[in-house]
Amino acid sequence: MTLESDVGALWERYEDGLTADAATEDDGAVLDAFLTALETGEVRAAEKTGDDVTSWEANEWVKRGILLNFGLRATEPREHGGVTYYDVLPLRKTADLAERGTRNTPDGTVVRRGAYLGADCIVMSPAFVNVGAHVGDGTLVDSCDTVGSCAQIGADVKLGANTLIGGVLEPIEDAPVVIEDGVSLGAGCRVTSGFRIGENSIVGENTLLTPRIPVYDLVDSEIRYGHLPANRRAFTRMVESSVGDHELFTDGAYKPAVVATDVERETLEATQREDALRE
Repeated sequence: MTLESDVGALWERYEDGLTADAATEDDGAVLDAFLTALETGEVRAAEKTGDDVTSWEANEWVKRGILLNFGLRATEPREHGGVTYYDVLPLRKTADLAERGTRNTPDGTVVRRGAYLGADCIVMSPAFVNVGAHVGDGTLVDSCDTVGSCAQIGADVKLGANTLIGGVLEPIEDAPVVIEDGVSLGAGCRVTSGFRIGENSIVGENTLLTPRIPVYDLVDSEIRYGHLPANRRAFTRMVESSVGDHELFTDGAYKPAVVATDVERETLEATQREDALRE
């Protein structure tokens, strides 16, 4: 039996009505082994199947395993730092992080069980990394950042302060938010609903990236939805909205859009200087 088959068998019983009260010790052992596999990077919620950023696909059995950890565990009181809180999942143990050169600052940094943190990461407080998230080597999760469930963050990524990376747990067939290697997000960015950012792209502060907002890719002269190609510099601009024809809008109406251009040399040099400060 493999972990995947164990999770599959448990999922079938769960769909047939298995509850947290009826779950056995063996069932709990499968749930714990699954979370450990997520934390070690042995399994992950999505994988890239081709060369393009659009080729990421969800590992449905992994997302089922995460859902089982919510459905087959009871909410119970837990202790951390002298505080009692109530949750179905405990926090992730972080003793292994120092061995890999990863830092997490105290007083507000929350890393839930089932989250993977690579080598040489920095997680600044306050920050939250949810179950199923995969954070690659050398990535910075800055203050007031949230990394949602199943989000896939690549290596050497910079998440600016107050950045939200949304989680996509359901539907299980939907791929989560993906931020590929070398991406830099400015402070206050929001990336949600399974949006994907290609490697080495640089996104300006306070940019909202979601499949509902068009990306005007000036490099390939295309309007894209749901992803930003690799090696782009992206920022928010306002464009005219069709609702401006309504009589309520005497001066027209506008809606947000994202404009994408080539990554400029000056922008790359600025991010390289930031890398030097972190070494």
